[in-house]
Amino acid sequence: MVQEMDLLKRFDAYIDSDQKIEAKDWMPDAYRKTLIRQISQHAHSEIIGMLPEGNWITRAPSLQRKAILLAKVQDEAGHGLYLYSAAETLGVNREELLDALHKGKAKYSSIFNYPTLTWADMGAIGWLVDGAAIMNQVPLCKCSYGPYARAMVRVCKEESFHQRQGFQIMLNLCNGTKEQKEMAQDALNRWWWPSLMMFGPNDESSMHSAQSMKWKIKRFSNDELRQRFVDMSVPQAELLGLTIPDEQLKWNEATGHYDFGPIDWSEFEAVVSGNGPCNRERLATRVKAHENGEWVRAAAAAHAAKVAKRKSLKTDAA
Repeated sequence: MVQEMDLLKRFDAYIDSDQKIEAKDWMPDAYRKTLIRQISQHAHSEIIGMLPEGNWITRAPSLQRKAILLAKVQDEAGHGLYLYSAAETLGVNREELLDALHKGKAKYSSIFNYPTLTWADMGAIGWLVDGAAIMNQVPLCKCSYGPYARAMVRVCKEESFHQRQGFQIMLNLCNGTKEQKEMAQDALNRWWWPSLMMFGPNDESSMHSAQSMKWKIKRFSNDELRQRFVDMSVPQAELLGLTIPDEQLKWNEATGHYDFGPIDWSEFEAVVSGNGPCNRERLATRVKAHENGEWVRAAAAAHAAKVAKRKSLKTDAA
């Protein structure tokens, strides 16, 4: 007991001095569990997040747009792999994490349970959803857990490119025909509030935020990040000539920030609980893809075993 208390004091001092915790370092069970929960949810969000945009790969308006979107969806798959690998350094099995996702026991970002109805949604997702992701994820590059922080460096670079790509789609639509600009406005109307919900519950309602900040897994609270996102997005919407769907949105001279209306948290809770517009569809598609890929995993495992056997024989022969 005394030894564990000493280890905990040393751990806390390490965190307070902004040092990175590595996979082989001692850490409290609660810290490990919090990281597994957060990193796995992040990884699940990346691979489920491929689906709303993957829906438009075959319907992109040009070959160039198709190639760009295909590359973006591939990036998201890569992000999922980085993050699952980071989670595995904490001693958890990837198959276990995927099983929890497929059985509906693990959560992922609520934003990916909304439908993509038009091509403008590809712009809105890049601009708003990836923009919110960047706001959330850039501070994670300084996360106290080393493998997670390092994985986030490349993820954030690619997400930044995705955000600019999405904004460019919206800009092209807004500079196009009247119908195209209306399509862009419609996409903004549908994605604005779900994007604000991406940051999670208000600080007073969040179960994990305060402890994660104490451990420096997170660097800013949900509400701080949400406010930064609003402050960033409003001038961008004005540049596009679009109207953010919030009658209470206004600049507050006293605070130096934009005030915005209340979020419908009942909608957030419904989507997180599995009752969003596309929850069942997204999960069913993901499970089917996993099942269809079983032969690839089996072949890769067989090849790896064959290579390992060859190396073993060479070592024995030497």
